[in-house]
Amino acid sequence: MDIRKVKRLIELLEESDISEIEIQEGEESVRISRHGHAHSQPVPAPTWAPSPALQPAPAATTSIETTESSAASVNLTGHTVTSPMVGTFYRASAPGAKPFAEVGQRIKKGDPICIVEAMKMMNQIDADQDGVVEAILVEDGEPVEFDQPMLIIS
Repeated sequence: MDIRKVKRLIELLEESDISEIEIQEGEESVRISRHGHAHSQPVPAPTWAPSPALQPAPAATTSIETTESSAASVNLTGHTVTSPMVGTFYRASAPGAKPFAEVGQRIKKGDPICIVEAMKMMNQIDADQDGVVEAILVEDGEPVEFDQPMLIIS
């Protein structure tokens, strides 16, 4: 599990009234909890509960880093649309359906451009400005991290 995800979970915990959260990704899980009042005690460090078989996790991390590296190597100018949450990126509303946005397509502010699924909830992401889709930086069905670039609009 990426340390940035853990830090974001801690931030979400601090910003909410939730006292404990547990997330599981594959065979890894993390539980973060706070006891008492938020102002009287610091949020404790996350408690890791890795499973004995950790070999698949490094492979997944490597593919995510490769995706981020290839996205960073795309030298396009324009407005970057980033993921508002950790989840799974989908280009269309259903498998086999027409994608919301294609490279070269003119879009308007408020048009749906993708979906990020998080915790079984489908979150439609809308364009935050008018423009033309210059690049789609994430493959359909791939995981995205909080604030990860997904599309470029010029």
